[in-house]
Amino acid sequence: MTTLVHYRIEDGLALIGLARPPVNALGQPLRAAILDACERAAADASVQAIILFGEHGLFCAGADISEFGTDASFAAPDLPGLLLRLTELGKPLIAAIGTLALGGGLELALACGYRISEPTARLGLPEINLGLLPGAGGTQRLPRLIGVAPALDMMISGQPIGAGRALELGLLDRLAGSIESLLDDARAFARELLAQGAPARRASRLDNPGESVATDFFSQFRAANEPRWKSRLAPRLVLAAVEAACNLPLNEGLAREGALFKEAEASAQSAALRHVFFAEREAGRIPGVGNDTPLRGIDKVAVIGAGTMGGGIAMNFVNAGIPVALLELKSESLDRGLANIRKNYEISVKRGKLTAEQLEQRMELLFGTVDYDDLADADLVIEAVFEKLEIKQQVFRTLDQVCKPGAILASNTSSLDVDVIAATTSRPQDVIGLHFFSPANVMRLLEVVRGKATAPDVLATTMKIAKRIGKLPVISGVCFGFIGNRMLEPYNREAHRLVLEGATPAQVDAVLTSIDMNMGVLSMIDLAGVDVNFLVREANRAATEHDPSYHIVGNELYKLGRFGQKTGRGFYLYEGRERKEDPEVPALAERIAAELGVARRESISPQEIHDRCLFMLINEGIQLLDEGIALRASDVDLVWINGYGFPAHLGGPMHYAEQLGLDKVLAGIRHYRQELGAYGEMWFQPAPLLERLVAAGQTRIEKV
Repeated sequence: MTTLVHYRIEDGLALIGLARPPVNALGQPLRAAILDACERAAADASVQAIILFGEHGLFCAGADISEFGTDASFAAPDLPGLLLRLTELGKPLIAAIGTLALGGGLELALACGYRISEPTARLGLPEINLGLLPGAGGTQRLPRLIGVAPALDMMISGQPIGAGRALELGLLDRLAGSIESLLDDARAFARELLAQGAPARRASRLDNPGESVATDFFSQFRAANEPRWKSRLAPRLVLAAVEAACNLPLNEGLAREGALFKEAEASAQSAALRHVFFAEREAGRIPGVGNDTPLRGIDKVAVIGAGTMGGGIAMNFVNAGIPVALLELKSESLDRGLANIRKNYEISVKRGKLTAEQLEQRMELLFGTVDYDDLADADLVIEAVFEKLEIKQQVFRTLDQVCKPGAILASNTSSLDVDVIAATTSRPQDVIGLHFFSPANVMRLLEVVRGKATAPDVLATTMKIAKRIGKLPVISGVCFGFIGNRMLEPYNREAHRLVLEGATPAQVDAVLTSIDMNMGVLSMIDLAGVDVNFLVREANRAATEHDPSYHIVGNELYKLGRFGQKTGRGFYLYEGRERKEDPEVPALAERIAAELGVARRESISPQEIHDRCLFMLINEGIQLLDEGIALRASDVDLVWINGYGFPAHLGGPMHYAEQLGLDKVLAGIRHYRQELGAYGEMWFQPAPLLERLVAAGQTRIEKV
C-alpha cells in the first residue's frame, strides 16, 4: 500500500484509511491508491466487508481542484470510473464519514453501499460554486437516494447539510455516537450487516426518482429560478443532469452527467470561478510577513460608535464569541445602538438561524459604555465614527492616551488617509485600517489597510482575526478610497457623465446589469445615498475641481435633497421598494449640459456605456497594482466581487479584462480619449502598466 492509504484487516473487516493531508483531495494518486486497496479487499477471501474512512478524522473534502482543466482530471482511474467500480464490489462497502464529505468526497460516499457519520459532520455538493456540477455520479445517485427536490436543493445551493439532516433525508444510514467512536461504530455497523446477511448494496430507494415530484416540476423550477440565475451556466447544467436522472437508466444518466460536466469544466465561467477560488487562498499571503510571525492576542475588542456600522462590526466579534465593549458619547445613542443589535438578533431567531438562548449569550458578550477608560484593557479597538478626518484624529488621540501598550488601533474609514490618522498617535506602528462594508455583520469583504508604519505582527494579527470572524480580508495600501472606492470613482464618474451626455440612468444601469452586475452603478448610489456619495467626493474635491462637469448631476440631486431610496427620490423615483424612471432627471441633465456647453446625443450605444464605465474601472485597478496599493490583480477581483457585486462567474474586473483582451481595453481607452475631446484628454489616460503589458504582448495583468 502507498502512504496515501493505510490498509489493515481486523476480524474479517478491511479498514481503508485515506491519508492524504490536509483534506484527502481525490487527485489521481489517491484515486489509484483507493482502487488498489478496494480491489485487494475484494479479492481477499478473508475479507467480508470494507470500511472506508479518513485516517486522521476528516473523510474527504472533494476532488483535487488543481487538476481541473488538465489531463490529470481524467487520468486513470478517473473519479467516475473509480466510483463505478466501487459500486460493483461484491462485499458491503461502508463509508465512515468524519468532519466533511464534500463534492467528490460525498460522491465517494454515495458509491458505497452504506454510510455512517459522526454527528457533527457536514455533507454537501458545492461544485456549483466553481461553475461545475457533480461529475462522478452525484447528480444520478443522490436523487435516487433522497428524492429529486432535496437533492436538487443541495446541488443548486452548494450549501452543506448537517449529519442529522442527512440522516432524516436518508442520505445516511445511521449516526455514530461521536467523532471519537466513529470507527468503532462503523465496525459494529459492518458486523450487524453481515449478521443480517445484508446485500453488498441495497437497491436504490427510488428506482424512478421522477416519481418523487410533480410532472411539471422541472419546467416550474426552471421558470422560477432562471431570472435569479441570469447568465450563469452551471445551475442550468445541474438541472439538466438531475432531469436526466429521472428520464434515463442509471448508466445512461451517468454518461449524460459526464458530458454535462465536461461542458461546464470547459466554460469560461468555471475558469473564472476557479480563478476566484485560488485568489481567495492567495489573498492571505503577505510578502515579507511569514507564517512564523508572532501574533498578538485578541481576547477583547472595543468598537467606538454604536451606529449601524459600529453595531454591525461589534456583532461580527460577538458572533465569534469575543467580548466587545461598545462605546458611544451619549447614553441615548448607546441604548439605541444596543437595541438595534438585539433587534437584528431577534430577526435571526424568528428565521430559525439562532435560538433565544444564543441571542442572550451574544448580548451578554456586549458591554456598553460612554467612558473611554473602559477601553483600557482592549486588545483591538475599531473606530467607526463619522467619516471626517478631524473627528477620527481626535478619537485616535484619545485612544493613544487610554489604550494599553500593544493594543491594535484600527480605523473603519472607507477612504481617508490611514497614515495621517496614525500620525496623531505616539504608536503609528499599532495603527491599521479595517474597512468593513455595510451591512458589516453581513458583508464578507474586509479591506485591511496597511499604513507605512503598520507593524508586520499587527498586519498578520488582523488578517487572522478577520478570518476568525468569517471575513475575507484583502490587503490594500494607503490612498484615497483604497482599492474598492478608488476604483468606484471612475466607474461612477462615467455613469454620471453619460447621463449628462444624453443617456438615462436606466439605460446606463441596464448595460451594467446585462453582464450580471448585482446593480447598476446609479441604482447603487441611490441605495447607498446620493448624500453619502457627495460627501465622499467632497473629501477629495481638490483632485476633481479642474472639471466643472464632474459628477454635476449627482451634485444637483444632492442640492435638491434627492438622496436616493431613503428620501424616495434620487436618480430614480421610489414607491416602496419599486424603482421607477424619473423624467425630471434627464430634464435636469439637459439643463445642466446646456449651461456647461456639453453636447448631448439622442442615442448612446450600449457598447459605449459598457466600455466607458468598465474600461475605466479596469484601468484604475491596473493603476492600483502598478502603484503597489494592491498586491495582486486577483486581490482587486476579490474586492469588487465581494464588496461591489461584480459577478463572480466573470472572475472580477481584472480577470474580465484578460478575457476581453488587454489590447481591446487599451484600444477602447485610447479611442474615447480622442473621441470625447477635452473631456477625454482629461480623464481617459491609460495606466502605464496597461500600455507596457500590451506592448510586451502580455495577456495577464501582473506587474512588469
